Amino acid sequence: MTDSITLRRPDDWHLHLRDGAMLAAVTPYSASFGRAIIMPNLIPPVVTGDQAAAYRDRILAALPGGAALQPQMTLYLTDTTDPVDVVASHRDGIIRAVKLYPAGATTNSASGVTDFDRVRPVLEAMAEAGIPLCVHGEVTDPEVDIFDREAVFIDRVLDPIRRKTPGLRVVMEHITTSDGVDYARSGGDDLGATITTHHLVINRNHILAGGIRPHYYCLPVAKRETHRIALRKAATSGEGRFFLGTDSAPHPDRAKLQPCGCAGCFTAPNTMSILAHIFEEDGALDRLEAFASLNGATFYGLPPNQDRIRLTRRDTAAAYPATIQAGDETVTVFDPGFPLYWHLEDA
Repeated sequence: MTDSITLRRPDDWHLHLRDGAMLAAVTPYSASFGRAIIMPNLIPPVVTGDQAAAYRDRILAALPGGAALQPQMTLYLTDTTDPVDVVASHRDGIIRAVKLYPAGATTNSASGVTDFDRVRPVLEAMAEAGIPLCVHGEVTDPEVDIFDREAVFIDRVLDPIRRKTPGLRVVMEHITTSDGVDYARSGGDDLGATITTHHLVINRNHILAGGIRPHYYCLPVAKRETHRIALRKAATSGEGRFFLGTDSAPHPDRAKLQPCGCAGCFTAPNTMSILAHIFEEDGALDRLEAFASLNGATFYGLPPNQDRIRLTRRDTAAAYPATIQAGDETVTVFDPGFPLYWHLEDA
């Protein structure tokens, strides 16, 4: 049995750090990643280059000394996004990508796109400039079952956008279905897909069977076991189009434990230990580096991180906190439901 693996420092290509006291509390738990694509769905959202630069400064101030993390900022696409500002912000190194939320799709997405024809000039400018579009892939039509919203989005929205905007680089974020896996595989070098830690672990039974477990509730919601298996096969395949985006999304427990609770799993503290467990279970430890450290960098046109981390398998389980404090708030850390014997350390 392998008891130690060394890999290039991983990146997180989908991360929520929030702001204020929550930002200060959760950012150190992502400090060991090399780079992270930072989600812009604050209140109010990050919609201009100046706002992205200011948010990046707040993140850097929240990082502990010696942290590896380099935040890669994004802009929140709205019906009134200025293509000139998008292109200039990317050219000046302020942003790495633009984020598409269909209006109302998830937490703090009320300002998202309501009319895709109105954002066509932005998408065309992005395609010409080589700026990736990160897509939250769900329709919000109330007549569409929540478990079908990803597949319907691919047919109704994503595929038409890509056909009408040749050359647009697209990241299908947090895919949750075999439909998403299949569509990602059908694309060329301009289409990639992130897979979260928690969607490799849970299916919809974890949320609903035997009682409602709100700390497993996320959007896109976890699907059937057949979809979880498809995601695991994709993540552990080594294929370059699939890479890690944790979608680590902290919420105060008081906001999760409500009659209408928030969606999101806070996986930043234990992600690498969980991934090592999963890849070992699937006989794919030799492909963990591709998923966590190489594929995303290649898609974004960046060099792999040069420094390395080590994961060591020990006889005693790693001790991760069940909760953390964010000011006066308590945040629950994602519990995979099994002990984690892989310990993360610098190489």
